[in-house]
Amino acid sequence: MSMEAELTPTSYIQHHLSNMTVNLGESSFWVLHLDTLVMSVLIGLISMGFIWLVVRKATSGVPGKTQAFVELLIEFIDGQVKSTFHGERHAFIAPAALTMFVWIFMMNAMDFLPTDVMSWVYENVFGLANWRGVPTADANTTFALALSIWFLMIYYSIKVKGLGGWVNELICTPFGKNPLVWIPNLLLNIVEYISKPLSHSLRLYGNIYAGEIIFLLLGMWAATGVSGTIFGAILGAGWSIFHILIALLHAFIFMMLAVVYLSMAHESSH
Repeated sequence: MSMEAELTPTSYIQHHLSNMTVNLGESSFWVLHLDTLVMSVLIGLISMGFIWLVVRKATSGVPGKTQAFVELLIEFIDGQVKSTFHGERHAFIAPAALTMFVWIFMMNAMDFLPTDVMSWVYENVFGLANWRGVPTADANTTFALALSIWFLMIYYSIKVKGLGGWVNELICTPFGKNPLVWIPNLLLNIVEYISKPLSHSLRLYGNIYAGEIIFLLLGMWAATGVSGTIFGAILGAGWSIFHILIALLHAFIFMMLAVVYLSMAHESSH
């Protein structure tokens, strides 16, 4: 977006926060955010493909720096899963946790790329006028991830306890098996089931979206002249350093909450 004289903070931010959409039906609900979908898949393929290549070429001798880094990452995630999930973690839970952490962090890390530079590249090189490069700053991404964990949680609850055991848990916990408390039990459990994907998704979305807004506000200073550009660049660099911690922390939190939810699905019948 060119820095024209009539540019305002509102129009600048609205431009950068506009998704490239595809209407799939007459209803406004059936709108596909094409940029979010493409960037999510692309980042996932690149990040997990990189780990796959490193693991595929791993040797039993003295590892190189890249192999050592990937091994440390895998061991760290496996250790975190082991401390929370006490079943057979290597069949699915640990690989899924590794995938979530790496994928979400890489999507969060797209926020580190210069906003206006990337906007110019998307528009002038690829011809994409509205293209957002940070998938986790779109609530559709975080809700899709959280709902995936939610469905897995229900699946494992039914698989471990059986359909009857799962229904029995819904109506008999936490207040007991007395028929008089079945409805309060069910209502409480429904609220808990609904709140999990909401809190799981909104925590990640809210923090990454807020970080993107701050980067945009700092970028607006470039329109005020040389001094604004320098000052904005200095503050932007400082915020980028802090945002690295945010990107890492919330990728880790999302992963750990997913592991906790899946662990509860396995163990709540004991």
